[in-house]
Amino acid sequence: MLKQNLIYNNIGSETIWIGIDDTDSITGGCTTYLGCIILKKLIDENFNIIGYPRLVRLNPNIPWKTRGNGAVSMQVGIGTGKKTKIGEIDNKDIFCYQHICGNYNELEIKEIVEKNVNQYARLEDKNTNSGFVLLNKSPSFEIYEKAVKDIIYLKEIIKILNESKAFYKGYKNKRGLIGATSSIAWIPKKDRTYELIAYRRKIKWGKKRLVDDCTTKKMDKKIRTSFDNYDYVNKHNRLVPNSPCPILFGIRGVNKNDLVKAKSIIKSEEIDSWIIFETNQATDNHLRKCLISQIQPYQSVITKGSICTSPYTIEGGHVFFNLKDQSGNIDCAAYEPTKQFRNVIRNLVKGDIVEVFGGVREKPLTINLEKINIKSLKNKVIKIQNPVCPICGKHMKSKGKNQGYKCINCGIKRKKALFKKVSREISLGFYEVPVCARRHLSKPLKRFKS
Repeated sequence: MLKQNLIYNNIGSETIWIGIDDTDSITGGCTTYLGCIILKKLIDENFNIIGYPRLVRLNPNIPWKTRGNGAVSMQVGIGTGKKTKIGEIDNKDIFCYQHICGNYNELEIKEIVEKNVNQYARLEDKNTNSGFVLLNKSPSFEIYEKAVKDIIYLKEIIKILNESKAFYKGYKNKRGLIGATSSIAWIPKKDRTYELIAYRRKIKWGKKRLVDDCTTKKMDKKIRTSFDNYDYVNKHNRLVPNSPCPILFGIRGVNKNDLVKAKSIIKSEEIDSWIIFETNQATDNHLRKCLISQIQPYQSVITKGSICTSPYTIEGGHVFFNLKDQSGNIDCAAYEPTKQFRNVIRNLVKGDIVEVFGGVREKPLTINLEKINIKSLKNKVIKIQNPVCPICGKHMKSKGKNQGYKCINCGIKRKKALFKKVSREISLGFYEVPVCARRHLSKPLKRFKS
């Protein structure tokens, strides 16, 4: 039976894209987990997964974003050729295929997706606005680009879906359709990473996770192609989520085979299932280079300028400075959750030249720093003493602010005090926020060197 907000296309095709977004809530649920359920149901019905399932993060600055701001998508068809193991569900190996062959009717796929979204989406939460999309052809890459760098509106997405004769359903305010469609539109043109996500047994959901810190550190040191595993300074196991979702841990890296090795090193509570996702995480896909005058709210930017106010700390431990270029100026902030990164910012001085990376807050317009590249450091000097009178040998007295100095005995005048150059506690190059404060999309410096 046809339902409102659904458009059917019953023409057989070689492949179909499935996109899902905004099915979890702060009290539980997980879009990647729902993706795994759908994936398993499709395989049980003799459909194949073409390529890796994808976890696609979108613009992290949008006020109405989902909790993790990540959507899931996968390509389904009849696979042929070489197959690759991508996980285990219900003690069964899960594979993906490189190639597609044959046509099939889409109706069964549509029914599986809708049934499981209806069952598992946390729609009782007022902030959960799920959406799923089925498309025979991936939409334009420009849709992803806009969704990860700017604001894309629901009406734009629905127009695209209607023109593509897509099968889709949006729940409540239907905002999940944006992420679902944009995740399908992603193409890893220049960069990609992977995440192996391990899930808990259902009886453990909502309870304290048992993931061993010592073996996490061991894995971090041994598997060099992985990243953002453990924050040694702040003693934070980054693999483990804070929410009561079904995820036990997630290991991120650039080598798929190494992620499986990494999983075998970690000691934890029993793993119920696991899947490897292809992702845009740690790619800096969200950033754009621009002049300060071009910066808009909710963007993530790279901009270069000169520090025009010495960094200062406000209540709460947040550190600010003002940056200027030939087009304008803007405040930059290292907020308290960035921990020791704030000490780098505090050591900057007026006149230093820096390139900043970060998301833009609307009011007041501020760049929330993710990384900073120090390009030039101004010489720092400190006052040693007032000038000495060359006649009587006594220190001169200040005549007032910016008015120079005068010997009260001899009347000799001097414009400047005696200063000496001091070494800076920072050097040229990149600095980044610690692992515990890093955004999903932010490219760690470790990956700059690889």
